[in-house]
Amino acid sequence: MKRIGILSDTHGHWDEKLEGFFTECDELWHAGDIGNIQTADTIALFKPLRAVYGNIDDFKVRSAYPKVLQFKCEDIDVLMTHIGGYPNRYEKEALALIKAQKPKLFICGHSHILKVIYDKKYDLLHINPGAAGKSGFHQVRTAIRLTIDGQNMKDLEIYEMQR
Repeated sequence: MKRIGILSDTHGHWDEKLEGFFTECDELWHAGDIGNIQTADTIALFKPLRAVYGNIDDFKVRSAYPKVLQFKCEDIDVLMTHIGGYPNRYEKEALALIKAQKPKLFICGHSHILKVIYDKKYDLLHINPGAAGKSGFHQVRTAIRLTIDGQNMKDLEIYEMQR
């Protein structure tokens, strides 16, 4: 059993309020637009970090993290990228990966809009954790934590804080 924290679009912002929300997590997954390598390093010092780069990330972040990350957590196949869209409106490259890899959990960021949607067509849970940083049009900073236990994803909780 693993407790996972999921965030995106920090745009260089990390604070102790996020640390408080993620304290009980075993690892953090960042779906891109980290902002800079220092932010990634700070997060990685706090908890083990899996991350992908986003469209605003510079060459240092892109050198350290991939565009797409596929891995297994417990018995769940996970696919993570920054620009992914959402069910019935997936980005072309993301849709090709979903069809080929058949993940049970698809994570993306970019929109700054929190969405958790079960996609019946591809039999997966789609998560966009919204934006945990302060840059962008969003009014509420968001992140997610959940438990993965074998093939089960449960106890999903949402962090919300005014920008």
